[in-house]
Amino acid sequence: MKLKEYLKDHLLFLLFFFFLLGILFLLQNAFKCNQSLIFATLILLSFSLIITLLFDYIRKKKFYNSLLFNIEHLEESYLVLETITEPTFYEGKLLYQAFYDINKSMLERVEKYQEGMIDFKEYIEMWIHDVKIPLSSLTLMAHNYQNQLDKSFLEQLRRLDNSVEQVLYYVRQESVEKDYMIKETSIKKVLGKVALRNKDDLLEANIDFLIEGEDALVLTDSKWLEFILNQIINNSIKYRKIKIASYIKVSIEEKEEKVIIHILDNGIGIKSSDLPRIFDKSFTGENGRIQRKSTGMGLFIVKNLCQKLGHKIKIDSIENDYTKISLIFSKNSYFDVLK
Repeated sequence: MKLKEYLKDHLLFLLFFFFLLGILFLLQNAFKCNQSLIFATLILLSFSLIITLLFDYIRKKKFYNSLLFNIEHLEESYLVLETITEPTFYEGKLLYQAFYDINKSMLERVEKYQEGMIDFKEYIEMWIHDVKIPLSSLTLMAHNYQNQLDKSFLEQLRRLDNSVEQVLYYVRQESVEKDYMIKETSIKKVLGKVALRNKDDLLEANIDFLIEGEDALVLTDSKWLEFILNQIINNSIKYRKIKIASYIKVSIEEKEEKVIIHILDNGIGIKSSDLPRIFDKSFTGENGRIQRKSTGMGLFIVKNLCQKLGHKIKIDSIENDYTKISLIFSKNSYFDVLK
């Protein structure tokens, strides 16, 4: 709050005051008052005005400066009322009450919105579980009659199952802390499940799936790790080179303080300009526009889940050469921030 702006706001009042002061001066002269008395009266009134305005400015400045500072520096600006005390002057009380009423109304609306979102998420989860049962039955039936069915039928079933699972994990990622169970997990055991899930796609695409290095135990949730690895492997399959021998090489590297899973493929790679945004929500990049099958959500969900679990993910790629994704697990604590 600036003194100049404060005085400008009170300009009409000041003009009216000095107008009355002039009238008083003329009246006192008309009644032949003592000149010393006239000047003493004018000085006293002017001094009273200055003291009154200065006092009013100081208490308002303290309140408004504190209010503006807290709004600017708070991450959640709507919590500003928690950081200031109710002012003593009338205008401030009106403003404080207005903020209180607005804040209360907003919190009530947010609470209703959150309740609606929770209900919606619960419904989506229930719906997905209901859908996965007939999907699993269809997949089993298709395998029993695979010699009589077109290969594209099974492929579309697998794509549908993967998309449904992706939606489930996207819905759950905000409340992942309530759903996971951290324990020592065998990397090769999880990789075996991922390989089995993608067996048909790997065989059909003639992709060699290689696992190198000794098994290692990491602190994580096996179900969430399986989803993360499955999304990465799916991308490697989707963005393979068609006319050359393709491979996906998974290597396990164990160090003193961390374990790293490297997933390397010799697919079409990623443009260097796309790499900084590869984990952004709905970002498909050049490859996604070419393939026309990408939603840009897979790696976004993977990145979020890694952050929730305390793991780190890195990606390195050269276009038309390779893509390498590394998952890093701390040995000390699953929620360590790794550098």
